[in-house]
Amino acid sequence: MEVRVFITSIKHIAMDNLTAKLYQSQKTILTNKDLALLWQETSADNLKAKIAYYVKQGTLIRLTRGVFARDKKYNPKELATSIYTPSYISFETVLREAGMIFQHYDTIFVAGPWPKTMTIAQTTVTFRKLKDTVLFSSVGVENKDNYSIASPERAFLDTLYLFPEYYFDNLRSLNWERCFELVKIYSNQELTKRLKKYQKKYAQ
Repeated sequence: MEVRVFITSIKHIAMDNLTAKLYQSQKTILTNKDLALLWQETSADNLKAKIAYYVKQGTLIRLTRGVFARDKKYNPKELATSIYTPSYISFETVLREAGMIFQHYDTIFVAGPWPKTMTIAQTTVTFRKLKDTVLFSSVGVENKDNYSIASPERAFLDTLYLFPEYYFDNLRSLNWERCFELVKIYSNQELTKRLKKYQKKYAQ
């Protein structure tokens, strides 16, 4: 009887240590890969069992397949870029924050490996596909608050790349010199022509 109690106590201590590690992480969103690294778990079966236990206990909230939150106060942008890898926030989300478009969108727009729109809890995410050479380039993409986000210039070019006639409300803050540096990663002559056209129209 004492041995059983002792073993049970060890299990609880081990589980408490795993819980403590969850809260040592600065991330508000954790993927299967994050949890494996955090818990130093190399067995897929053990990882699955531990995740199932913590979801049942309410320590982890399952948001979608392979993506979890510690509580409901997670960062929606962090969630948006945790669903697919690689991905980064771009397009209207960045353009709106930079004041280049005025229309508000509840959706978070993300550059990703394929096009898809999905709603998870209260967050709607729209992925737009970019070719691999662009998607894998980190030029003009910043990592902050545990998610990746395009600079205004990179978001402008991403948008212009997919939508040749896109209307922008205000491009006064745009760094045109930086745009001409970044446009090289797209290896697209038509995009370069569009950039020159927009510069001629909007640059002051």
